[in-house]
Amino acid sequence: MKVIVVGAGVVGTMHAWQAVERGHEVVHIERETEARGASLRNFGQIWVSGRAGGEELDTALRARELWEGIGARVPGIGFRANGSLTPVRNELELAVAEAAAARPDAAARGYELLTADEALALNPALRGAFAKGGALAALRCERDAAVEPRVAQLALREALLATGKYTFLPNREVRDVTGAGGNGTSAVRDDRGEVHTGDAVVLCTGAWLSGLVREIAGEIPVRRVRLQMMQTEPLGEPLTTSVADADSFRYYPAYASEALDALRAGQPQDPTAAAHGMQLLMVQRLDGGLTIGDTHEYEHPFAFDTLEDPYEHLTRVVESFLGRPLPKIRRRWAGVYAQCVDTGRVVHRQRVDDGVWLVTGPGGRGMTCSPAIAETTANELGW
Repeated sequence: MKVIVVGAGVVGTMHAWQAVERGHEVVHIERETEARGASLRNFGQIWVSGRAGGEELDTALRARELWEGIGARVPGIGFRANGSLTPVRNELELAVAEAAAARPDAAARGYELLTADEALALNPALRGAFAKGGALAALRCERDAAVEPRVAQLALREALLATGKYTFLPNREVRDVTGAGGNGTSAVRDDRGEVHTGDAVVLCTGAWLSGLVREIAGEIPVRRVRLQMMQTEPLGEPLTTSVADADSFRYYPAYASEALDALRAGQPQDPTAAAHGMQLLMVQRLDGGLTIGDTHEYEHPFAFDTLEDPYEHLTRVVESFLGRPLPKIRRRWAGVYAQCVDTGRVVHRQRVDDGVWLVTGPGGRGMTCSPAIAETTANELGW
């Protein structure tokens, strides 16, 4: 087969990977020189810990398995099985962690409730979190992992180009898509007037939901979400795990429980965190810097600038965990991703014409779940 993939973010790149792995030829079209959306503007975390039970967790666990295999073949993606820690500082937070560790699927997630001493031994950089009884314990998720989001797609593309079955066409915006006609081929026309034909077209457009997407798919049950993040200079010591704070319990479905209800009722969020839908997620890059976030904004139109209050809140939380000043901030940015309105859905996958599919809306699960999402698409399309 010849497969045309539109969009070179991580979801599109994984669809190209799946097609080439199955022996097909791929033409990969990207409207910019490189993808610049949510696929780069994220933590690079393969985040199993917070996923909803059932299909979402199954998808994340399968993706985690695929990421590890791909990482062994393409070291440039920077895959590492670093796991995560969520320190808990009081009895209300501890009860949520205990409920999570008691889930029937806790073993599949790699959940383990550690004492403060055990957590500090696992990640000595968190000396502030556990100093003088600052945290009672920590929830560990052994299955969490990380890759390098700024280079992962580039490394995957190099591997794809080496197969001789892959062509990358940047700086081309798709203007028209035609489904398979009598000859069984689909066609894509780009803004240079060139027409690319193939046996299947997969549109992985990320947060680009207007224009062509609206024309061919109509209004789809997907919304856009904006977040703010930042990255520091090197920490100067290893942060051996990814790190979350207890506010993350409020945003991930895995932690839903009576204990979480009690936490919400008895421990209001910091006003800045509540106003901006915040949690702390933190991962160390291979260069030693820390990627730190994030916020959640849902109301359109999104602001064009970033606000300082959320960054100040994150800095306070991180410094309380590290017990030291945060290294100098090197970068700040905002990103927008596409999320299914029904957040129980892993992705929006829609047949928009004969031989033409739209795959978007994984939300904050795009980096985590993309290999398994692409695998499911390939299976459903009979590749």
